[in-house]
Amino acid sequence: MTTEAAPPPGGAGTSVASPTAEEFEAVQRSPEFAALRSSHRSFAFPLTVAFVAWYLLYVLLSNYAGGFMGTRLFGNVNVALVLGLGQFATTFLIAWLYARHAAAKLDPKADAIKARMENGR
Repeated sequence: MTTEAAPPPGGAGTSVASPTAEEFEAVQRSPEFAALRSSHRSFAFPLTVAFVAWYLLYVLLSNYAGGFMGTRLFGNVNVALVLGLGQFATTFLIAWLYARHAAAKLDPKADAIKARMENGR
């Protein structure tokens, strides 16, 4: 089976120089990379701590507050079901918030660092 597609850039016949270990280390020490790490950590760590605390609260309530968790809210829906579904909702909310944060704050910084490395500067 053959295709008419052109070969990918950097394929046979051309050589693309990849960054050396020293260049990667220099980028890791750069203020730009530190700003990227700081932006990621300042968003990810607080949300991670908040979600783990929320999850542990749910587990502790399930184990030690059975009466409260079994309280019917309406029909056959109780507090445990609502809080359990809330776990799923917060997981998707956090993923959506992180995707927005990454697109707005992290990706432009990472793209700038990548472009600088690819240009050999």
